[in-house]
Amino acid sequence: MPKVALAYSGGLDTSVAVRWLQEQRGFDVIAVAVDVGEQRDYEAIRRKALDIGAVESLVIDAKEEFARDFAFRGLKANALYEGKYPVATAMARPLIAKLVGAAARQHGARAVAHGCTGKGNDQVRFDVTFGVLNPELEIIAPFREWRVSREEEMDWARERGVPVPTDKRKPYSTDVNLWGRSIECGVLEDPWQEPPAEVYEWTRAPQAAPADPAYVEIAFEQGSPVSLDGRALSPAALIAELNALAGEHGVGRIDMIENRLVGFKSREIYECPAATVLLAAHRDLEAMTVERELAHYKQLLELKYAELIYYGLWYSPLRRALDAFIDATQERVTGVVRMKLQRGACAPVGRKSPHSLYSYELATYDKADRFDSSLARGFVQLWGLPARVAAAAERKAKGE
Repeated sequence: MPKVALAYSGGLDTSVAVRWLQEQRGFDVIAVAVDVGEQRDYEAIRRKALDIGAVESLVIDAKEEFARDFAFRGLKANALYEGKYPVATAMARPLIAKLVGAAARQHGARAVAHGCTGKGNDQVRFDVTFGVLNPELEIIAPFREWRVSREEEMDWARERGVPVPTDKRKPYSTDVNLWGRSIECGVLEDPWQEPPAEVYEWTRAPQAAPADPAYVEIAFEQGSPVSLDGRALSPAALIAELNALAGEHGVGRIDMIENRLVGFKSREIYECPAATVLLAAHRDLEAMTVERELAHYKQLLELKYAELIYYGLWYSPLRRALDAFIDATQERVTGVVRMKLQRGACAPVGRKSPHSLYSYELATYDKADRFDSSLARGFVQLWGLPARVAAAAERKAKGE
């Protein structure tokens, strides 16, 4: 029988997809689970795929690659889709697709598959990545071909003995990686309803968080975090530790109405404790070390960078070209930022850098002041000259 490599998570959709690919398309299924920081029992996930009927089941540990080459690259770009979402799921999909495609080639599969629906963003991220990196492979998306409600899908799974972790009382669809956790479906589809407490797993409710603040010092080298409180950590370990600390203090909850790539708005809930803290710290260190015009221009490109990730264009010429620019901006983004975490809020309260552009002698108003204020009058006159000339012309045209 022909083989297909399936991006497998062990959840409802991909578990059903194993059986569907067998029954409806006649494939031997190679389940490929990619660990990007879901904190799950991947050995159980591997066995589950085999129990359902996969002929092979692989688990690939990609936590460090994801943290180093994807999450931290997005961090350097301060990537926030629509100013709120740290593009966690969106950044993981191209890595997962890359590794699933590589497994397909290694095991002689002629196709790749995923469990995305026809109305989600992830189908774009998987399909575009497969098409760029593995154009010779057929792409199969069962839930684009099979129109079924979530309740009907659950019933179909039970009829075939496919174990699923979801029931109709909690019909949430979740995705988890080191950079964040997303939750949708169920009562969350009503944007007027406050999210129930049960949807949150990584973060305490701010009112239930410790009253006393926590402080953490984050060291960066050329835009990438390298240590917490002076302890050097690998990228994945640093994110995981900061997720736990910030989540304990209620930091990182996001509730937003989001413009999906496929053309409609959706209500999304995210938990991104580490990403929230690291993005705030990184922006603060950039403010100290990046020259004004460069910093302002970079902000224009950060929006586009986040959109490219969200739109599934990680493997695109524009993203690679923007990386070259962003890497240049990060050459002196080295230093330490002290962050304060308290009841859902995080804020930088101290920063230092060997490349600081902050000058006490220029900024102070005390006797150490070295700013030559005598230059200001002429500067202000020249700076405002175009506006004054335009205003004079307008008054003249009005006969004033």
